[in-house]
Amino acid sequence: MKTVALYLHMPFCARKCAYCDFASYPGRERDMARYFASVEREMDEQCARFGAMRAKTVFVGGGTPSLMSGDQAAALMKAVRARFEIEEDAEITLEANPGTLDQEKLSAYRAAGFNRISLGAQAAQSGLLKTLGRIHQWEDVARSVKMARSCGFHNLNIDLMYALPGQSERDWTETLERAMALSPEHLSCYSLIVEEGTPLKERLERGEISLPGEEQTLAFQTMVERILPRAGYERYEISNYARKGYECRHNLAYWMRDDYLGLGCAAHSLMNGLRFGNTPDLDEYLSGRYGREEEALAPLDERVEAVMLGLRLTNGLNGAEYLARYGRDLLKEAPRAFEKLGGLGLLKWDGEKLCLTPDGLRVQNAALVEILEEMEGE
Repeated sequence: MKTVALYLHMPFCARKCAYCDFASYPGRERDMARYFASVEREMDEQCARFGAMRAKTVFVGGGTPSLMSGDQAAALMKAVRARFEIEEDAEITLEANPGTLDQEKLSAYRAAGFNRISLGAQAAQSGLLKTLGRIHQWEDVARSVKMARSCGFHNLNIDLMYALPGQSERDWTETLERAMALSPEHLSCYSLIVEEGTPLKERLERGEISLPGEEQTLAFQTMVERILPRAGYERYEISNYARKGYECRHNLAYWMRDDYLGLGCAAHSLMNGLRFGNTPDLDEYLSGRYGREEEALAPLDERVEAVMLGLRLTNGLNGAEYLARYGRDLLKEAPRAFEKLGGLGLLKWDGEKLCLTPDGLRVQNAALVEILEEMEGE
């Protein structure tokens, strides 16, 4: 039986955030029943295609999955369990907007089988939340954490963002401190990426707001690296920190290139070396036209992807595992780039694992360009 990480996309939201370019549709909650029916049809199709599957993780993302009622969440998990064998200790995550949660919902989510909540908090300051187009305040975050604990959730993540328009180092320090005071098991700290076609991009182009410079962005990142470990949060990926044993197992499946199956509008999958994704168009998905684009990855593509994703992790790539999986000596993939980056103190090999140093993680994109250009130039 194939073991997978299972992802389900909920494209509904109360209001689209100013920075969001994901497949999300505000004001379409009336379509949720039709959407769940379409997801169930897709489950049946994929189970017929790939056979019996065991899910080691389940992740319901969005959009705003916490717009689901307790009954809808229970029905969704019932549909999943009817088609997939869920491992006894599976990590089952629900993404949530703090502005959409209440005690009744959280209690129902826990009863439905969810055991991890990921809260999109982003910032502690009302002004920054308004700039981002968020519908909550920090008080909603604190209240959501308290309610989740009382409902039996012992694994909580809080998402935070830095390098925001108008954000100061004092703002970012306050955000980190207030998040740590809530004592979540996991913290994700992402640098804002401004995407084309978003309201935030349009405001930047009109000169209404401005972003921190590269130096300031690096300073924000360095603050995370310094502050979070003092509170017991160890970095295990460029943007992710966790208390021991609470690393996000679902995201690790992506970074380690395990098989993962995505269901729903705009969901993506990697199964048996085949990459495919569904249409981001909600109406097309509701009609049963998944609009999938499939790509069979060549051996070099798989290895390039493995290096690109593996070097996001602080543990890096294990040489023996790489050889067993891809049939290649890891150190021979890009020897000139490895030697150069090692000499600069950006990369290290400890006899078993190849990983970027803390300095290397700060310039990961540039380091990867050196490595991947050599790999792809063979």
